[in-house]
Amino acid sequence: MLSVALLLLPDFLLIGGGAWLRRLPSFPAEFWTGVERLVYFVLFPALLFRALASSPLTPGEAGKLLAVVVAFTSGGMLLSALARPLLRLDEPTFAACFQCGFRFNTYVALAVATRLGGDAGVAMLSLMVGVLVPIVNVAAVSVLAQGRGLRILTELARNPLILACAAGVCWRITGWPLPSFAGRLLQHLASAALPLGLLAVGAGLRFAGDALPLKAVLWWNGVKLVAMPALALVLALALDLPLLERQMAVMMAAVPTATSAYILANQMNGRGAPVALLISTGTLLAAITLPLWLAVVS
Repeated sequence: MLSVALLLLPDFLLIGGGAWLRRLPSFPAEFWTGVERLVYFVLFPALLFRALASSPLTPGEAGKLLAVVVAFTSGGMLLSALARPLLRLDEPTFAACFQCGFRFNTYVALAVATRLGGDAGVAMLSLMVGVLVPIVNVAAVSVLAQGRGLRILTELARNPLILACAAGVCWRITGWPLPSFAGRLLQHLASAALPLGLLAVGAGLRFAGDALPLKAVLWWNGVKLVAMPALALVLALALDLPLLERQMAVMMAAVPTATSAYILANQMNGRGAPVALLISTGTLLAAITLPLWLAVVS
């Protein structure tokens, strides 16, 4: 447990550093908005494309791993949906928070994947992201859009992570090697994605105590940080995944909710405050629960 915690300590220190820098007048909110856009639209897509375009893995070869991540994500959606009848929240608040039970923070996942498996871990992460990003976005936008199907298609068609994953898989299928200059350029962009992404996660932490009832905070954090990793571990053991794939599956289930959930909720129904509270509390709790889960798997 201690060795796993120390392995992840630099990444959580970067998150803490982002939270501290956000309080300084030299780094106002507008600065972090620009950082988030740079990482989301340029750096992270470059990393995903490079990982998939040069990956030794194909979706078919990682079929059992992808089946596990789709299964535990579906389980998270079902448990998240139970909050509506159990917690009796108003519809707009539930619609905004629903996504917090199954969306994943790709920057934290990238940090852990790099530590666990190096290039092989990043390649597995890229495949999982390529499969899960459309699924979680369809689910989140469907509830927020309340049946406006065209909006869902628009959101998916312009999602930079989906586009980068699709382009990377297409390049991989052709069998063409990446030109050396393109590979170096993509490597430079990708290397900046992790530190800037983690700093942006820390800068995005928000705590508003009255934004959501305590029972709702406990429910969604329990679903995301306890129930989903437990389900991932059971499924990974049942399908006899190799150690690294088992670690990657449980890690993907155990990382906190993506900060993009706040942006989506704010843009689509104006209920960003409760989502920000769930993301912030979940990120802090994940500093404890994520090393615990990885210690259990190892």
